[in-house]
Amino acid sequence: MTTDNAATHKLSPGRALSGPQTELLNRVVSFCEQHHRDESALFVIEGAAGTGKSVVLNAIFNTLQTRARNGRGDDPLQGLQNMVIVNHPEMLKLYRNIAAIMPNLRKSDYERPTTFINKSAKTGKRADIVLVDEAHLLLTRPDRYNHFAQQNHLEEILRWARIVVVVFDPLQVLKFKSHWSVDLLDTFRKGRPSETFHLDTQFRVAASPATRSWIDALGQGRLLPRRKDPSFDLRIYDDCAMLYADLCACNAKYGLCRLLSTYDYPYTLNGEDHFITEGAFHLRWDRSLPTEKQPWAERPDTIDEVGSVYTIQGFDLNYAGVILGPSLFYDAAHDRIGVRPERYEDSAAFQGRDGIAAPDEAKKRVILNALNVILTRGIHGLFLYAHDPALRKRLLQT
Repeated sequence: MTTDNAATHKLSPGRALSGPQTELLNRVVSFCEQHHRDESALFVIEGAAGTGKSVVLNAIFNTLQTRARNGRGDDPLQGLQNMVIVNHPEMLKLYRNIAAIMPNLRKSDYERPTTFINKSAKTGKRADIVLVDEAHLLLTRPDRYNHFAQQNHLEEILRWARIVVVVFDPLQVLKFKSHWSVDLLDTFRKGRPSETFHLDTQFRVAASPATRSWIDALGQGRLLPRRKDPSFDLRIYDDCAMLYADLCACNAKYGLCRLLSTYDYPYTLNGEDHFITEGAFHLRWDRSLPTEKQPWAERPDTIDEVGSVYTIQGFDLNYAGVILGPSLFYDAAHDRIGVRPERYEDSAAFQGRDGIAAPDEAKKRVILNALNVILTRGIHGLFLYAHDPALRKRLLQT
């Protein structure tokens, strides 16, 4: 079993890579060598949740920075100015924590996209190579509340870097203001050198192919027959309090077990605690602690909180407990999970709908994307509880 610093270990540049990950590292480094004098080049890394995208990205960056800072004079990557960008505060904490213990990495090598763009515009200096983790979280429209006045994060990053390497998964788009699609990403490939590499080996969920298919289907709203799997602990609960008790027992034994929920219960950033109640179960949402240097998933005290997609995206857990909240129900007519966007409490996810075709369907897609993210966190187990009694009953029948 992994321990409570599993995320830091997982993303360590010293971690051994698989064959495809090593091939990807070599491909990206070769791409950078070939195009380091070009005005603009784009490399796209695609892959579903759990395929090791962030792992290999940080290994690539460590290789680039080692050569940039220690390379010989004839090394084409020597002296280059490189960055990693991620629009996810919890992941940024993790990357900076790792940088503090690596000889060729610095905390200042990692930044949020808006900060990078605004600093570059102010100084007029371009970076050489920029790696973007979780590129599906980049903004696709202005967000003046967060000081981004331009139209598209990636467009601006390409403006301020010679080579851009992005990690992308369209099934992890969570907001209208980050409304990415494969087609939209394709528009940025045109007119510049571009390569794509797809990672498809699942490294996180240590389950049989049948169980992984069951989880993947659930994240799309589909209900498949469930098979016994001795390699993965998949449980459906009729009692949320019992789920939490069992999860706490697993956490005491193995560590790195956390409870998560769809964003279907009221939560406001007002400094107060907000709670999720399901029968005898009553627990607060995760607290917003922007000054906390340790990511939410790695803090031992957060077993006493319920995490959201925003605190857990990009992280691994040994066991994940997941509450399917009121926005999800059993659609008996189609024998699948139905979605009620009006019950989804993340109103910010649906701001900026201009230009989005079929916004009602897009809302459902965002909710299912968020579900997909939280369902795919557990390495060794997944415990499920549904708010809707009919959905609970149907899940128990799978």
